[in-house]
Amino acid sequence: MSLFLPTAAVDRVTDITPQMIRGMGASAIILDVDNTLATHGSPVPLKGTVEWARAMQEAGLLVVIVSNNFKERVAPFADKYGLPFLCVALKPLPFAYWRAARFLGVPRSQAVAVGDQVFTDVMGANLAGVKSILLRPSDPETSMSFRVRRRLEEPIRRKMEQRQAKEKNSRE
Repeated sequence: MSLFLPTAAVDRVTDITPQMIRGMGASAIILDVDNTLATHGSPVPLKGTVEWARAMQEAGLLVVIVSNNFKERVAPFADKYGLPFLCVALKPLPFAYWRAARFLGVPRSQAVAVGDQVFTDVMGANLAGVKSILLRPSDPETSMSFRVRRRLEEPIRRKMEQRQAKEKNSRE
């Protein structure tokens, strides 16, 4: 199961702070697009995410978008954020994560992948030796394949909630 467990989990990308990233020993963020920065297939960024990405960069963190989508989807979106991107990433294969870390000039151990899917974003990050933050999907998808994947993710998300509750209790 550890291949599927993220390093951390939050509700939204805007819940991530520079302190959180640095606390994970990282200096770079690898961002997914769908259900991370926008609802699935939407060309409109989620509220506050453009400003969040700028704030991460202003805090000295390196940021890149890595998506399984084609250039036609990712390029205009990345322009709105002023961020570089890699498309057709073939996640969960680790190659795009490796390329992203090289592009940013950081070791993989100093990168954090952020996304909403366990079986692409988290698994790919774990295979690549990159830390990961799992988000709650911004908008539920309606296709059968997404519904099946989300159902399979439920035990992993529950395990993360239990781990976070345990960590919170130990801090108190």
